[in-house]
Amino acid sequence: MKEGWNINNNNGNSSQPNDSLEIYAAKLAYIGAAISTLGDGIQTIGAGLALEALRNSNTQNSQNDAKQSLQKDNMQKQIDQLIYELKQIKKIIK
Repeated sequence: MKEGWNINNNNGNSSQPNDSLEIYAAKLAYIGAAISTLGDGIQTIGAGLALEALRNSNTQNSQNDAKQSLQKDNMQKQIDQLIYELKQIKKIIK
């Protein structure tokens, strides 16, 4: 543990005000929720890719190819956005 974040000192009293622990806990909850949300987004993208693969196995034509290309581009943008958000969370943690 980092010095200054010890919960108890030699007398058994709190070495940090309760507010500091509450703020730290709130930050951890925020980061956890953000990571969970990003995970849900990645899972949604994966489900979309699986659905698209099933659709493409049944119908193969040039219109689908153009549509699929656009969807892949959109999904790549979403993945890039998720990666950016993970990097932002990483900065918050540091």
